[in-house]
Amino acid sequence: MPVGSVTRGTTNTNRLRRVDRWIADQPQFRRAADPLVVDLGYGASGVTAFELAERLRRARPDVRVLGLEIEPGRVRTAEAQLAEVRAGRTPFPADLPVAFGLGGFEVPVPGGRSPAVIRAFNVLRQYDEAEVPAAWARMSDRLAPGGLLVEGTCDELGRVASWVGLVDGAPRTFTISLRLTDLDAPSIVAERLPKALIHRNVRGERVHRLLSALDQAWRVHAPLSVYGPSQRWISVTRTLRDEGWPVRGTVNRWRLGELTVDWDAVAPA
Repeated sequence: MPVGSVTRGTTNTNRLRRVDRWIADQPQFRRAADPLVVDLGYGASGVTAFELAERLRRARPDVRVLGLEIEPGRVRTAEAQLAEVRAGRTPFPADLPVAFGLGGFEVPVPGGRSPAVIRAFNVLRQYDEAEVPAAWARMSDRLAPGGLLVEGTCDELGRVASWVGLVDGAPRTFTISLRLTDLDAPSIVAERLPKALIHRNVRGERVHRLLSALDQAWRVHAPLSVYGPSQRWISVTRTLRDEGWPVRGTVNRWRLGELTVDWDAVAPA
C-alpha cells in the first residue's frame, strides 16, 4: 500500500518553475548515470510533472520523469492528461518523457530503478514536524547513491518558495526563491518554509536569524532598486556572505531571486 496521507491536491500551472530550474542546475541531476526524476505528490493534475520533464530535458535530453500520487483517482486523471499529450492536443511535446503511477513515500519505481532526484513539494505541510525525519529517510533510501531529495513548499502561484536539498539522506542545503518585483520583505517566505523549519521562525532559532538578516539587508540596499530588483537582491546576498553566512552559488543564481545556504546555518537548534 502507498505510504503517506492524501494531500489537498492543490496545483497550478507553472507553480514549481523555481525549484525546477534549481534542480536542472544541480550536479546530482546533470551527472547522473540514470537521469530518472520522481515528482512525488503532484496533486490533482499531472501538469507539474509535464513541466518538470520539459524543463529538465533542456539540460539532459535523456531525462525520464515519473509522477507518483497516493490517490488512485489522481493517477487516472494524470494518465488521461498524458493521453492528450501523446495525441498532440496540448501545448506540451507529444514525446514528453513522462509516466505516472500510484505511490507514496516508499517511491515505487518500475524495474527497480533508483531515481537520481526526488522532488517532493507541498506534501509534508499537513504532517507534524516530528514525522519529517522518517519521511526524509524513507524517500532518501530509494535514491541512487549520491542522489538528491528536494523537499519544500511554495505559494499557489509559485512566487514564494523554499526547500531543503538532501544528499545521502542528510540535509545539505536550504534555498529561498522569491519573485523580486514588488517584494516588500524577504521574510514573506516565513509562511512557506518547509515543515522542518516553519515552526522554528522564532527568536533564538537559526532560521529566524537568517530571515532577520535578509530583511535588514533588503532595507539597506533599497536605493539599488533604481537599477532593478535583481541588482538589489544580488547585493543582499553579497552582504550576507560578507557577514559570514555560508551562501552558495553565484550571481547567475542570485539574480533569479534565489539564496542558498548550508543547512547547518538554519537547522533547528
